Amino acid sequence: MRRVLSTSASWAVAIIRLMVGAVFLSEGLQKFLFPAEVGAGRFAKIGFEAPQLTANVVACCEIAGGLLVLLGLATRIAAVPLMAIMLTAIYTTKLPILQQQGFWKMAHEARTDWAMLWGSFYLFIVGAGAWSLDALLDRRGTSSTGRERLPGAH
Repeated sequence: MRRVLSTSASWAVAIIRLMVGAVFLSEGLQKFLFPAEVGAGRFAKIGFEAPQLTANVVACCEIAGGLLVLLGLATRIAAVPLMAIMLTAIYTTKLPILQQQGFWKMAHEARTDWAMLWGSFYLFIVGAGAWSLDALLDRRGTSSTGRERLPGAH
């Protein structure tokens, strides 16, 4: 667990966490607030089987993942389902645009999807950064053992 929480990234990672977490939290909430447009109705239009269930599961993952990323808590773990959601969104909604309307239309429509995918991937790699609950828990774990870790040691 220490490896999952540890991070040597700077406080500036909080900026990426704010962007990624806020967008996922907002999108998850909107799936419940506006189900016909961005929730079950949208999932049905895309062609998902059990669109109500799928939309609710995705919404819950986005809300929970967004909150965890915002707090910097279990950030690497939270990033995994968020990346899966974005890969699925690109595959189901952006590839058809690419096939039907070409690269530039797809590139325009996919800009947020790509930003969320690569932002989540970045957080998966570097962790939550210095201003996070992960870093706080990691520091507490180090001090409770009475030993300090060498810089860069995991």
